[in-house]
Amino acid sequence: MAAGCGARRPRGPLLLLLLLLLLGRPATAAGGGPAPQSPGAGVRMFTPFHFLVEPEDTLSVRGSSVTLNCSAYSEPPPKIEWKKDGTFLNLVSDDRRQLLPDGSLFISNVVHSKHNKPDEGYYQCVATVESLGTIVSRTAKLTVAGLPRFTSQPEPSSVYAGNNAVLNCEVNADLAPFVRWEQNRQPLLLDDRVVKLPSGALVLSNVTEGDGGLYRCVIDSGGPPKYSDEAELKVLPEPEVPSDLVFLKQPSSLVKAVGQSVVLPCVASGLPAPVIRWVKNEETLDTDSSERLVLLAGGSLEISAVTENDAGTYSCVADSGNETIEAQAELTVQAHPEFLKRPASLYAHESMDIVFECEVTGKPAPTVKWVKNGDMVIPSDYFKIVKEHNLQVLGLVKSDEGFYQCIAENDVGNAQAGAQLIILEHAPATTGPLPSAPRDVVASLVSTRFIKLTWRTPASDPQGDSLTYSVFYTKEGTARERVENTSRPGEMQVTIQNLMPATVYIFRVTAQNKHGSGESSSPLRVETQPEVQLPGPAPNIRAYTTSPTSITVTWEKPVSGNGEIQNYKLYYMEKGTDKEQDVDVSSHSYTINGLKKYTEYTFRVVAYNKHGPGVSTQDVAIRTLSDVPSAAPQNLSLEVRNSKSILVHWQPPPPTTQNGVISGYKIRYRKASRKSDVTETLVAGTQLSQLIEGLDRGTEYNFRVAALTVNGTGPATDWLSAETFESDLDETRVPDVPSSLHVRPLVTSIVVSWTPPENQNIVVRGYAIGYGIGSPHAQTIKVDYKQRYYTIENLDPNSHYVITLKAFNHVGEGIPLYESAVTRPHTVPDPTPMMPPVGVQASILSHDTIRVTWADNSLPKHQKITDSRYYTIRWKTNIPANTKYKNANATTLSYLVTGLKPNTLYEFSVMVTKGRRSSTWSMTAHGTTFELVPTSPPKDVTVVSKEGKPRTIIVNWQPPSEANGKITGYIIYYSTDVNAEIHDWVIEPVVGNRLTHQIQELTLDTPYYFKIQARNSKGMGPMSEAVQFRTPKADSSDKMPNDQASGSAGKGSRLPDLGSDYKPPMSGSNSPHGSPTSPLDSNVLLVLIISVGVITIVAVVIIAVFCTRRTTSHQKKKRAACKSVNGSHKYKGNSKDVKPPDLWIHHERLELKPIAKSPDPNPIMTDTPIPRHSQDTTPVGTSSDGSTHQRRNSYRGHESEDSMSTLAGRRGMRPKMMMPFDSQPPQQSVRNTPSTDTMPASSSQTCCADHQDPEGATSSSYLASSQEEDSGQGLPTAHVRPSHPLKSFAVPAVPPPRPPTYDPALPSTPLLSQQALNHHLHAVKTASIGTLGRSRPPMPVIVPSAPEVQETTRMLEDSESSYEPDELTKEMAHLEGLMKDLNAITTA
Repeated sequence: MAAGCGARRPRGPLLLLLLLLLLGRPATAAGGGPAPQSPGAGVRMFTPFHFLVEPEDTLSVRGSSVTLNCSAYSEPPPKIEWKKDGTFLNLVSDDRRQLLPDGSLFISNVVHSKHNKPDEGYYQCVATVESLGTIVSRTAKLTVAGLPRFTSQPEPSSVYAGNNAVLNCEVNADLAPFVRWEQNRQPLLLDDRVVKLPSGALVLSNVTEGDGGLYRCVIDSGGPPKYSDEAELKVLPEPEVPSDLVFLKQPSSLVKAVGQSVVLPCVASGLPAPVIRWVKNEETLDTDSSERLVLLAGGSLEISAVTENDAGTYSCVADSGNETIEAQAELTVQAHPEFLKRPASLYAHESMDIVFECEVTGKPAPTVKWVKNGDMVIPSDYFKIVKEHNLQVLGLVKSDEGFYQCIAENDVGNAQAGAQLIILEHAPATTGPLPSAPRDVVASLVSTRFIKLTWRTPASDPQGDSLTYSVFYTKEGTARERVENTSRPGEMQVTIQNLMPATVYIFRVTAQNKHGSGESSSPLRVETQPEVQLPGPAPNIRAYTTSPTSITVTWEKPVSGNGEIQNYKLYYMEKGTDKEQDVDVSSHSYTINGLKKYTEYTFRVVAYNKHGPGVSTQDVAIRTLSDVPSAAPQNLSLEVRNSKSILVHWQPPPPTTQNGVISGYKIRYRKASRKSDVTETLVAGTQLSQLIEGLDRGTEYNFRVAALTVNGTGPATDWLSAETFESDLDETRVPDVPSSLHVRPLVTSIVVSWTPPENQNIVVRGYAIGYGIGSPHAQTIKVDYKQRYYTIENLDPNSHYVITLKAFNHVGEGIPLYESAVTRPHTVPDPTPMMPPVGVQASILSHDTIRVTWADNSLPKHQKITDSRYYTIRWKTNIPANTKYKNANATTLSYLVTGLKPNTLYEFSVMVTKGRRSSTWSMTAHGTTFELVPTSPPKDVTVVSKEGKPRTIIVNWQPPSEANGKITGYIIYYSTDVNAEIHDWVIEPVVGNRLTHQIQELTLDTPYYFKIQARNSKGMGPMSEAVQFRTPKADSSDKMPNDQASGSAGKGSRLPDLGSDYKPPMSGSNSPHGSPTSPLDSNVLLVLIISVGVITIVAVVIIAVFCTRRTTSHQKKKRAACKSVNGSHKYKGNSKDVKPPDLWIHHERLELKPIAKSPDPNPIMTDTPIPRHSQDTTPVGTSSDGSTHQRRNSYRGHESEDSMSTLAGRRGMRPKMMMPFDSQPPQQSVRNTPSTDTMPASSSQTCCADHQDPEGATSSSYLASSQEEDSGQGLPTAHVRPSHPLKSFAVPAVPPPRPPTYDPALPSTPLLSQQALNHHLHAVKTASIGTLGRSRPPMPVIVPSAPEVQETTRMLEDSESSYEPDELTKEMAHLEGLMKDLNAITTA
């Protein structure tokens, strides 16, 4: 069988089975490493090596000879040596002690004196076989009887004939077996009447005249005998006067071992001669029929071959007929250690962990120590005692081989059992390739006491499905290496448990295939996390009762305080309840007052330091002191038995008022006629009735009863009276028939009255009234003999009832008397409402139970319900608000409401109903149930990566729906193995009711699983379902959060920056959905896009011509001026001479015109400059790359076309606009935000940018929000807030220049529609500035003038490398003319 650290060996079961078949005995191994080989050719078998005989405890006397037996079996025969008191004896030069051939030790002429005791002590036999090991025997005690000495000697005494006598002669226990007695200097023969007790005393029972004489005791221990003083025993004639009963010898408490015999002495003297009987645990022992129990002379009890069942309290009761005396003694029975499970021999490999199992029993419980090859095993980091008595050896080395023995010892004796450990050599590898070293060994989880390792398959076997792995690890600075194995082939992770906090460990991993173990990985050095330094438990917690209502608790400072102790919290709870209370304490003791009397409480203490609460102490239980009862006995009743006796009955006080164990009751009674003397009678606590006799005839007596505890007498009941009979009446027959019976019917009741039987000489104990509709046997009521009338209630109106009356006594019921009556019809008016109950109170008992109590003012003062009224209780909670009331009925003044929700406020009200009358609802009482542990897990657990920190994640959640109390914190569990045991998961505590938490330093590109558990003041709730999250691959600062990334393989990553060598693919361009587009589909799509573009251009030209006709001559001059400026401008000319057009002056006035006055129903189509020919925008360079870009950009424009109309009506919006410049990378992901449907980001770098599309303005807000969220991404943008869709002449400020990372392939700003965000990043395409979301090729736009020269120069310089100056000039001249026309229209 395998046990221990839990690692499983791949071939272990088969090999161990073979090992068991060969050896026929079990083996226990634990830990890791390949399974031990079965012993076969070249493997050593276990060697039989054990003791045949072991030394026993021996008692000897001075000068005698002693043999301590010992014999061991082994092949070859072992060498035997002896130890005395732990030190080897040198027997070669010892002439008194010698080793016998079988290994026994012989001691001749034992030496013993007051100052020299060389032979007395503890002996142990040691057997050794060279090259095999050493075993030791049990330890035997050699006791040498001391010098003969008397501690007490016999004294002269006299005894009456027929009585008992005891002559003392006490010596020490070692010499007691050597004591004998002489009478008149002749040996005294012992018999049934004369016995010697184990102490040496002599007992003579039923003394006769022949027992008189001189007595002395003799110690005969081998040397010259030693005599005591002589004492004369005189026998006196039996007197006529009785003498007092006294004990001559009383029993004393004894401790004996199982199997020994014991004598409990008990001798009593008195006249008449007493009779002795024995009682054990309040049961009288039957010594006549028992074989093991014998009553010796005088009354002493002898028990032979005692067992554990014989332990207990024995009482010797001496009874002379006139008097009884009693003496008690406790017998304690101990048992030798015995093995329930012996250690089993084991095979193991180096680096493995093993466990030797050892189970022992005994009384008192034995202590266990382990010995290896005769030397004590001292517990350490690698030799540990586990599960009380088992020995665990971690990280085996060759020197651990040998014999291990489990030695159990208690006060009675000791025993040993051993097993052999053989360290096997690893089997040589078979011919064939061995795996190389596992790759990328990392610690994916590092906790305080465990580390989880993961790795990749060796390069030699990339699949690795059939490989198993061994993880070797050692604490830094130690030589012992331990091993842990994977549990199944192909598994590439192992969790190493039971590590020490803040400790460095070295790990290496090897792979095994069918040929053997391969190369080892390079060592990995990992340090476990430090443990939170919380205080340990406070030692020596003690509780003392100081009064019936207070307890003092003391404790000491924790040994491991781990810093300054700030305070302590003392928890206490009444035993049997679940409500624990606490109090803060700054010292090391505290007295709790106001406790219940004679009630058991439990206490525990928790120390606090700056880190929080430490480890709680164990509960200590104690009961408050008892006190006098605080209430009187209940239900006192009197029964007159005859003319001279009255029987008193009662019940104990309520349990909560007894305040201790009721030891008895005190009955007081007196005559009622006058204030006579009070007589008291005491009865036992278990008795609940007492017959008071000797009373006077025909006399009334008053009785009262009080309860007693050891503390005194409690309050008494009220006086209750009863009168004795005038004469002793006859109760040998039943009473006669009552002399008369009268009935008076009412509506719902009948009043019955009667007179007693005429014959007054027969005892009447009471009357039985039977009644029913048509038959008197439906119900029966019994009343007292004194009663002469009774009202039968709750009857039906207008009904015929038959009534019977019978007198009864102890003999039986007499002859009945019959009567009938018809109840009156019900003619009463509608009942008036009853008064509602008052004083409604709600007492909280638990998390789901509340007791509701109330009072009823319509009842008498004693609040006893004698009619048929009942109460209705209703309750509800206000959460949720529409909760309905629940109802219940009760016939008492309280009700237990169960099935409530924990930590919930309920309101209660009560109404009373009697017949047809009901009250209104009472005033409400409120109560909040106690808290309970949460019964549901936290909800909506989500995990996201922290922006810019891929090794940090954020866990969010919602509180549990069934919190059952105030949430005081959460515990986050996370692991890389969802199937791991929960104690293998890493724990992250969250204090308070926060609903988010960061976890740092996770391993990249690793799936983690997260669970959350809520806690409140009552404990931990259930865990949530595991949520999986994979950390990103690359550790770079430009990652997007995981939940914002597109669905690519590398979650959270952007597209890489493309260098100047980047060229888009020539063909196979992906569709917006990421699927390849065929050439035919591309051509059709291209034709459609160009057609839409041409139609749009024609429409704009027509509108422009219409606008041109309305221009004034002044506007024509302004247009010419603008054209001349534009025509003379060159990209690399001196831009400082450029002047802004007149339009710059009027831009503030333009803002005043509301955009709603535009006559065009779709102004977005006219606000955008459109080129006439697509070839006008062809970039420099005639390679096919450019055409490919055109086609891809056209696809993007077509993709965004549907979204244009949704933005057409938003021209009045004024969002923040963010305009990326050409220092940006050509492909830039735009964050998906929920604000709109489309996200084309357009930024025009032209002087006529007042035609800025609102669509572009809208998208810039998304870019702005994206930048605010991703500040680390550093988008170089400029912000401008145009107050009007046309007011965009203010060229945004350019951010400080930084060196470009590449030369853009196209002079375009990347645009991304939202749709593309739903697909893989490699499918994202770019669009030029000029497209603005329409189906047309990219168009270059130049800036003819600007208010700030540096900005304009920058734009022109950045654009010059990609555009032909003549084409741009011509295009801009045309555009500027259109803009002037629009300006004139707006001004007009």
